[in-house]
Amino acid sequence: MKPLSATMLATIMPKADAAKWAPALSAALAEYNIDTPLRASAFLAQLAHESVELTRLEENLNYSADGLLKTWPKRFTSGTAAIYARHPEKIANFVYAKRNGNGDEPSGDGWRFRGRGPIQLTGRANYRAAAIALEAPLEENPEAVLAALVGARVAGWYWESHGLNALADAEDFAGITRAINGGLTGLAEREGYYRRAKLALVI
Repeated sequence: MKPLSATMLATIMPKADAAKWAPALSAALAEYNIDTPLRASAFLAQLAHESVELTRLEENLNYSADGLLKTWPKRFTSGTAAIYARHPEKIANFVYAKRNGNGDEPSGDGWRFRGRGPIQLTGRANYRAAAIALEAPLEENPEAVLAALVGARVAGWYWESHGLNALADAEDFAGITRAINGGLTGLAEREGYYRRAKLALVI
């Protein structure tokens, strides 16, 4: 497969800073064996949806009270939702407490290890696993995932470590979506990016 060019990336993700991201993503595709047009198309389609075409690299936790109740109906009551609403740091520390390797709410781990990167890396345990795999101090410096080179490598590592190349080879795009999202949220948009990526990469 040809290296991903800025022109190819801009065709798939018009909103992205293609000149910045194409070299980083091209390197990650090679490093993590995302080395066929089918694999690369599925990978780039998922990134496009997850990160709003590489323009949103940090989790937005600025929820209203109604948003909290809809997103986490088992964790909030109308009373607690009103207290936490529009306080992103407080929300993160509450909803992510004692999950994915995080400490309790006062530890601040929920906010410190909130979702970042093209495929949002979330939770201390996941930052630690990525840090070990990439040999990078991500647990000590979680904001490093926002850099293009690091973020692209984290996304590639996540993809490979979850066996998504095999699903891409089988064109099981719904299965890939479940592995990334936990469900099929945004499947139609993801599939639109997938079709666009296939055309850009000349399948």
